[in-house]
Amino acid sequence: MGKYRDDAEKLLEYVGGKENIAAVTHCATRMRFVLNDQSKANEKAIEEIPSVKGMFTNAGQFQVIIGNDVSTFYNDFTDVSGIEGVSKEQSKAIAKNNQNIVQRAIATLAEIFTPLLPAIIVGGLMLGLRNFLEGVPLEALGGQTITQASTFWNGVNGFLWLPCEAIFHFLPVGITWSITRKMGTTQILGIVLGITLVSPQLLNAYSVSSTSAAEIAQNYTWDFGFFTIDKIGYQAQVIPAMLAGFLLVYLERFFRKWIPEAVSMIFVPLFSLLPTILAAHMVLGPIGWQIGSGISWVVNAGLTSPLNWLFGFIFGGLYAPLVITGLHHTTLAIDSQLVADFGTTNLWPMIMLSNIAQGTAVLAIWFLHRGNKKEEQVSVPATISAYMGVTEPAMFGINLKYVYPFVAAM
Repeated sequence: MGKYRDDAEKLLEYVGGKENIAAVTHCATRMRFVLNDQSKANEKAIEEIPSVKGMFTNAGQFQVIIGNDVSTFYNDFTDVSGIEGVSKEQSKAIAKNNQNIVQRAIATLAEIFTPLLPAIIVGGLMLGLRNFLEGVPLEALGGQTITQASTFWNGVNGFLWLPCEAIFHFLPVGITWSITRKMGTTQILGIVLGITLVSPQLLNAYSVSSTSAAEIAQNYTWDFGFFTIDKIGYQAQVIPAMLAGFLLVYLERFFRKWIPEAVSMIFVPLFSLLPTILAAHMVLGPIGWQIGSGISWVVNAGLTSPLNWLFGFIFGGLYAPLVITGLHHTTLAIDSQLVADFGTTNLWPMIMLSNIAQGTAVLAIWFLHRGNKKEEQVSVPATISAYMGVTEPAMFGINLKYVYPFVAAM
């Protein structure tokens, strides 16, 4: 008999039985259900199951927090239910039936940027270190920066620019690759498209503002006789890369549908890639640049204007509710655009403080309810998770349950 067989049988009954489960899988700590009718789930009864540490609904999935032993629980659940589990990707695909168009758009955006997060995070850490090394005069060094006082650290600072440039200047390559990966089209075409947006033969995006229109017309144009196209790069630009990536996906799907399979290897990539590159440099790139710059200008103005206290109060207060809806993923694109336009972003420090606040609220509940062994199984790991940047266990497992800790953290 399995370790969690009794609890698994109860969970099966309380989610509405086998016939109410469209798909089930698990992640590191949670059982993930796609339910045909979520109203049939008896949430109050589920909370009383000894193994269950909380539950919430996100992205069309009914998620039950089990903890680190979730894989064992999952095996017992599939045994008692007779339901064959699916992969997380299959579960997400099925869950889309429970999402409206806005939720689907947000989920798509999140799945595009999530694979890029490790690079963006490590790049941000290295940029922060470089800013300290080269930009902070220290009294102990006679008012010099570390790079001015040390040949070794000056070398380290210079070397670190190599990965930082690869991550941020060439971000469009990652974005177009991730879009083709997410949408199930040819990934190498996405990589090639991204490279055409940041090619060394183009005028670097960071040099455009300091280059005259006359010089651009003379040295950075493709002249086709009756029209010209500016050779402008889109280093670190987010929206131009996204627009180009989605056009590539649409064209590839369109031509793959109509071009005979015998010649599709030749003509589908050709008819998909070349028009997209042209459109990217003629239309999508300039339009996307203006949109991205407009958004980052508005956000930066909010962060730096005399009313920045009001902007910070609103954004900081509303960020946690944004996490519940999934809308917080949209800040990734804004962050990247802020770094591209202004060299920094003040949103991530605010987000970090919001995460810490949610974790600390859980810590306070743990202190007030100490001795509650069942709740401690949720609150302790949830606090650590929130301090590390993942607040869903804290919010759904504890704070929203009592409401006041959630509001207090906001």
